[in-house]
Amino acid sequence: MTLPVAFHRAARAEFIEAAAWYEAKRMDLGVAFIAEIDRCVALAAEQPQLHAVLHKGVRRVTAEHFPYSVYFRAEAERIVVLAVFHGRRDPAIWRHRA
Repeated sequence: MTLPVAFHRAARAEFIEAAAWYEAKRMDLGVAFIAEIDRCVALAAEQPQLHAVLHKGVRRVTAEHFPYSVYFRAEAERIVVLAVFHGRRDPAIWRHRA
């Protein structure tokens, strides 16, 4: 069963900002980024328990071909995406959302 997905406001903003940055670098690269993050979110929604807990119940799916990860929390009825985060950023930024 695939759980519904909700995005934290900051995660949605990170996602949109990163997609725009990639699209500005090369036409259709932003589209490819969106597709990859969507794939990561779908994996989280389909089988959240497959992903290890990193911090206070927060789990991660790592993107392919992009230095990003999707951080999420699995709840009983949904998953909440807390961050769409570049691997070089300070994780303390998303940890306060947990």
